[in-house]
Amino acid sequence: MSNPLPGLFWALLLFLYCSLIFFLSHQPALPVPHVFDLQDKLIHGAAYGLMAGLFWRAFHPHLAVTKLAIVTVLFCSLYGFSDEWHQSFIEGRQADVFDWLADTLGAFLLTWMLYKWEPVRMKGDD
Repeated sequence: MSNPLPGLFWALLLFLYCSLIFFLSHQPALPVPHVFDLQDKLIHGAAYGLMAGLFWRAFHPHLAVTKLAIVTVLFCSLYGFSDEWHQSFIEGRQADVFDWLADTLGAFLLTWMLYKWEPVRMKGDD
């Protein structure tokens, strides 16, 4: 029987990270200087890539790798969708489908890298 504590640790970090995103999304504006066009999409992609990494670490011991990859991207995409919907109710913020797409793409890219780097023997367990 494996030790569940490492998974719980990563699940707690995932919960705290999702809470941070919710808190930041609830602010009317964020003090991020404009450096280049589409930087907000890069920030969204990186943020949800990090979320995907935390989800992967939290649930890796419990799901077969292919299922884990699918569930990771779905979780992050749905959280991104709910985050954009949440922002539609915040004065000074707006929901943006392209932010959601950047969230989903960031989560997908990191999940794809994690899946590709997974040892081949683990993929056979699906």
